[in-house]
Amino acid sequence: MSDRTFVDTKILVYAQYLDAGEKHIVAKGIVTELWNSRAGVLSTQVLQEFYVTLTRKIPSPVKVPNARRIISNYLNWDVAVNDGRTILQASEIEEAYNLSFWDSMIIAAAYSKNAAILLTEDLNGGQKIEGVTVLNPFLDPAAAEYAAPRI
Repeated sequence: MSDRTFVDTKILVYAQYLDAGEKHIVAKGIVTELWNSRAGVLSTQVLQEFYVTLTRKIPSPVKVPNARRIISNYLNWDVAVNDGRTILQASEIEEAYNLSFWDSMIIAAAYSKNAAILLTEDLNGGQKIEGVTVLNPFLDPAAAEYAAPRI
């Protein structure tokens, strides 16, 4: 694997959403570091969920043109395009690890882009799935390095 880090939807949302308190601070640090290091990885699924959350699900939704601008910027990251192969792999992950299909899609996308780390709040931190280490940046001290600048 590599030093590439796959970022799940909620991390992006918290980085954008000022009212997320401490989670905003942590997520903003992570996203900033991944921009600087150019090690951030996303998927089309993450960007779709991010758009819907920003424009419809948070208490103060972002205007659609602003959401498009934010997503346009994230297209500079390495984006996994979920295809038929990703869907089949996600189905296998779902079955093997007893996960939801959507969480399995995230793992399959991270794997497809050779990400060593998956930062998410939705899975148990510390587990390794298909060679991808899952970390919850809000609970796992090992994830702190992803919010701190690398020298």
